[in-house]
Amino acid sequence: MTSVVDTEIDEGATVGVAADLLGLTVRTLHHWDEIGLASPSRRTPAGYRLYTWDDLERLSRVVAYREAGLTLDAIRVVLDDATADIGDKLREQRAQLAERIHDLQQLDERLERLTDAHERGILMSDVEQREIFGEEWDPQQSRAARFVWGGSRQWAQFAERSASRSPAQWRALSEAMSSLQHDLAAAVSRGVEPGSAEADQLAERHRELFSNFFPLTRQMQVCLGRMFEADPGFSSYYNGIGDGLATWFRQSIDESARHNGIDPDTATWE
Repeated sequence: MTSVVDTEIDEGATVGVAADLLGLTVRTLHHWDEIGLASPSRRTPAGYRLYTWDDLERLSRVVAYREAGLTLDAIRVVLDDATADIGDKLREQRAQLAERIHDLQQLDERLERLTDAHERGILMSDVEQREIFGEEWDPQQSRAARFVWGGSRQWAQFAERSASRSPAQWRALSEAMSSLQHDLAAAVSRGVEPGSAEADQLAERHRELFSNFFPLTRQMQVCLGRMFEADPGFSSYYNGIGDGLATWFRQSIDESARHNGIDPDTATWE
């Protein structure tokens, strides 16, 4: 709380002196005067307005309640309404403050999760990840991906979605991907032709599922298909699901792109 300096002011204080005493600006005092909250009650012979001791005491009270967070309207009620219960006004202010603190704590938690997601990718412990994705899952994969893709828009989108995704949602997504991989392996074993309606449907399922990580256009999917076939790690993984699946899947993605008016030979990552 700001208090009035204990100095005798016989004739009253000018606006500038009052502002200095209370640590306010002249503009603030003029505003409070204009709205009738706290006004100087005396004038000099030259017409300059002066704050008396009572005026300064009222200003001091205004400052005290403003620093406690009350609005100017609430302060006016406290100072002018003889029936006003100051304790009720202060309790109301504390309740509003508690609500703001709660909102700020929630905001801080969201910011913390977003920060962690940008740095770690998947916000689950190693044990939780293996429980959901399988024992063969390497939790370092998402962390390592940050060093490759961390500066891209897609990594930012992945992190934003990861920050709000619960373990149950990760499990549902993992199960959907496993189901798709099972169906891809079955299609290869049955000799389903790339470009057929079934192969197109599988390619579209993949694109829609992958879009849970970040929006995946058909052109971007074509680029992924190339990587699935050309990268030794990815091709080994897909061929482990089904013999020849890496090449079959790339061909199916290419044909699906053609059916949607996209030349896979000129497709680029968008």
